[in-house]
Amino acid sequence: MPEADPVTRILLADDHALVRRGVRLILEGEPDLTVVAEAADGREAVDLALSGDVDLAILDVAMPRLTGLQAAREISAQRPGLRILMLTMYDNEQYFFQALRAGAAGYVLKSVADRDLVEACRAAMRGEPFLYPGAVRALIRNYLDRARDGRDIPEQVLTAREEEVLKLVAEGHSSKEIAGLLFISIKTVERHRANMLQKLGLRDRLELARYAIRAGLIEP
Repeated sequence: MPEADPVTRILLADDHALVRRGVRLILEGEPDLTVVAEAADGREAVDLALSGDVDLAILDVAMPRLTGLQAAREISAQRPGLRILMLTMYDNEQYFFQALRAGAAGYVLKSVADRDLVEACRAAMRGEPFLYPGAVRALIRNYLDRARDGRDIPEQVLTAREEEVLKLVAEGHSSKEIAGLLFISIKTVERHRANMLQKLGLRDRLELARYAIRAGLIEP
């Protein structure tokens, strides 16, 4: 009698309980997939991924405290064997390429999650990438542009720490609050803010907040 396929233990992170419930229903209709942990924000997702017994993390791109992209980078750095999928409503090339750089194995649109998510989970666990059709077109177009112009995909403008500071600045936290949340000095927060303004060619906190929205760090 053949052995049953091993069950993939999944961490599901989305700040909307209704979305988590719907995704859980999709996944748990399959005998080889089970949701063993849920998170409502990016920081909780990282904590559960690092401490929990999970094989696969499914992360929403836009979440409080840490975005899914920030969480993916942290998880990939500390638990490189854990597979990651990004789940998003954004058909956006910028997020897609950031997800790949963050260590995600796939990028699934919420609008077609009922069609694509199960296969994406299985592909990730086989060590294969999962790309929706628009992402495949974006990859091909990007490759052709790079080949034509002789350039690489640009590195991220901001460091991971600067992105953390930027997100908190845009959410309205003071330098003192940010220092406390990130366990760094107020002086270090101010230095990060000055560096970001210089790198991005921006003038003040309001323009930083607008940039954070465009970069998907916070929702408008």
